[in-house]
Amino acid sequence: MAGDGGTSRAGARRGARPKRTLQPQLLLLGGGAVLALVGWGVLVWAAIGFGRSARGGDSGDWVFLALASLGAVGCLFGCLWLVTLLLRKVGILEEKRPHRH
Repeated sequence: MAGDGGTSRAGARRGARPKRTLQPQLLLLGGGAVLALVGWGVLVWAAIGFGRSARGGDSGDWVFLALASLGAVGCLFGCLWLVTLLLRKVGILEEKRPHRH
């Protein structure tokens, strides 16, 4: 290496980068996350409406308020879960590795 004049790049060779293509699985994950987020927004809006009418004297709306709230929690959880899966598939987040004990 001393006689190369510093032009050697030993160990720096890399293969050609694969072309990025449109992956339908990633589109499904992203679309599902957006739908879950929209569902969350609709359910939160509905829960606010049910809460207003329940406080106004409609005692039956307390049940709908509870159901809309639970649905909103489920939609937000699903959205976050799908976004996490999407980020793992893209390579932004690392995959889970089992712990060694």
